Amino acid sequence: MLVMRPAQMADLADVQRLAADSPVGVTSLPDDAGRLGDKIAASEASFAAEVSFNGEESYFFVLEDTESGRLVGCSCIVASAGYSEPFYSFRNETFVHNSRELKIHNKIHVLSLCHDLTGNSLLTSFYVERPLVSSAFAELNSRGRLLFMAGHPERFADAVVVEIVGHSDENGDSPFWDAVGRNFFDMTYAEAERLCGLKSRTFLAELMPHYPIYVPLLSDEAQEAMGQVHPRAQITFDILMREGFETDHYIDIFDGGPTLHARTSGIRSIAQSRLVPVKIGEAEAGGRQYLVSNGQLQDFRAIVADLDWVPGKPVLLSAQAAEALGVGEGASVRLVAV
Repeated sequence: MLVMRPAQMADLADVQRLAADSPVGVTSLPDDAGRLGDKIAASEASFAAEVSFNGEESYFFVLEDTESGRLVGCSCIVASAGYSEPFYSFRNETFVHNSRELKIHNKIHVLSLCHDLTGNSLLTSFYVERPLVSSAFAELNSRGRLLFMAGHPERFADAVVVEIVGHSDENGDSPFWDAVGRNFFDMTYAEAERLCGLKSRTFLAELMPHYPIYVPLLSDEAQEAMGQVHPRAQITFDILMREGFETDHYIDIFDGGPTLHARTSGIRSIAQSRLVPVKIGEAEAGGRQYLVSNGQLQDFRAIVADLDWVPGKPVLLSAQAAEALGVGEGASVRLVAV
């Protein structure tokens, strides 16, 4: 059975194996034992902390095959983007250039460097092994953390953002980076992203142009790359768009990938999930797939289960599912349909 749970320091080697296979641009999942160890340590401290509002906490989850003990995925929530340093994005804007004498009225697409999204909660570090990409377990790996947010709303902001990895070619080159960022740094996109993963994105962002960038002046390749999604990030994008996230307003300052945004209360897995009492027994075959989580903090668990559940009634869980969730008869679990 695959179970989502908080990461532990004992997971470090397995997490680094996952990070090594993540695509270029996932700077929140660097292939570096020191940085990943810090990430897990910060997460363990966050789960252990008493929190009444969102601050510098981060919550790192792993997807474990309980039969083999092997990790097959991971994901994270940062309680407040830009808590310790600004969270930069390019904002899509339109400037109007008008000449009454020439009777010309032009609307020009520009990109303005901003940190509008600082303070929002941030979903990061999504990775799932390739055989699971089209399965319900990719949904669990992404949306399970939303069930955690639903159970602990005081720990998170009123809005959530997600940076989706943008387009780069088979050589790891990004047309958007080459047209914008590379003019200010003598390094490739892959080198810049690796440096950000090991250190910080802020020092690079501070050297980016702070005046608006007129999009028509960029190369055709760069303009086409804006808002485009890396093929290996498509699953993340699709899941979150179904959750009610919106795009078009902001893009990533390095590769031009879309930055998604949603009100926390309107996210599908939060708005439509339900707390349901548990009965333990042998369920009949059939039913519908649900994501199921317990309501705990440090012992948070989430699974995928086939359930024949009727709204307003208790949910019948198998003994194996109840054990995986760490719940007993009469306890409550949170459900949302896959």
